[in-house]
Amino acid sequence: KPGEQKHPKEPSSLQCMHLAVVACGDRLEETLIMLKSAVLFSNRRLCFHIFAEDSLKPEFEKKLKEWPSSYTKKFESNIYPITFSVGNAQEWKKLFKPCAAQRLFLPVILKDVDSLLYVDTDVLFLRPIDDIWHLLREFNSTQLAAMAPEHEIPKIGWYSRFARHPYYGTTGVNSGVMLMNLTRIRSTHFKNSLIPGGLTWEEMLYPLYQKYKNYITWGDQDLLNIIFYFNPECLYVFPCQWNYRPDHCMYGSNCRGAEEEGVSILHGNRGVYHDDKQPTFKALYEVIRDFPFEDNLFQSLYYPLQSKFLDTVHTLCGRIPQVFLKQIEKTMKKVYENRVIVYLGANHRY
Repeated sequence: KPGEQKHPKEPSSLQCMHLAVVACGDRLEETLIMLKSAVLFSNRRLCFHIFAEDSLKPEFEKKLKEWPSSYTKKFESNIYPITFSVGNAQEWKKLFKPCAAQRLFLPVILKDVDSLLYVDTDVLFLRPIDDIWHLLREFNSTQLAAMAPEHEIPKIGWYSRFARHPYYGTTGVNSGVMLMNLTRIRSTHFKNSLIPGGLTWEEMLYPLYQKYKNYITWGDQDLLNIIFYFNPECLYVFPCQWNYRPDHCMYGSNCRGAEEEGVSILHGNRGVYHDDKQPTFKALYEVIRDFPFEDNLFQSLYYPLQSKFLDTVHTLCGRIPQVFLKQIEKTMKKVYENRVIVYLGANHRY
């Protein structure tokens, strides 16, 4: 209407939280369970960026469409082929695990995305993504990525004992959960061991890999450690409860943040969702996998989890169940209040 003031519409890239994952081989189910945990608990809209082998694309599309509309309206998804912009694609593809090196190229591929949370397929969210997304606001002017330490105790950490290449800090960092300000990454010149002047992210990747390829064990994670060794001012380090792995409890509890606040993001590396070595991790995975979307969270998710945990108290990780349950219980209470009390009225009893 004439004279009516128009408010500029916020671009959709700012309205949603961007989540990226790389899935190859037999990781379809694991990736879908991770995405399910993200949708179950998050508040703001999500944009999924799924990088997958061509054979997996139709499966992802089919499975995501099967979710109920009350959940599918909370996210949009894009599925991309596996591509590497510099160097030898076959070499990158085989580095460490199939396609894992794809994450190094996210700033180059997703040119229109400002910030992004990258996670491995074996990650489960036990609280809203909104909470880790807020950490972007805590970056200072030089920080452009955030990760958790690889270990809390240097004397039993992998990097401090075995690494034959530079790594960040005293224990190195784990790249399974990585928050990235892509805009800053694209515009920064990084110090490095190759040339005296700085290199852009894309310029640096392949030469860095060529220089250190005979010394790296954990593939792209090692390359990230090397990058942030030379550029420590660029990294924000978040605490271990945001990337909680079997290492944090299988040698005795060594993640104080999880003991105080509960696990925020569970990272079931070493294949623990699929064997019987760490039944606590497997229990969480199976309960989220089997949760029928429209059911009551406490009845169909929290109570089965509690009873499964009773069977794991004989294990090192299972003897501290509150570490695993504290945050998810808090999250469920909030979700319950939002969905049940708001929609059905405060007097309604479930």
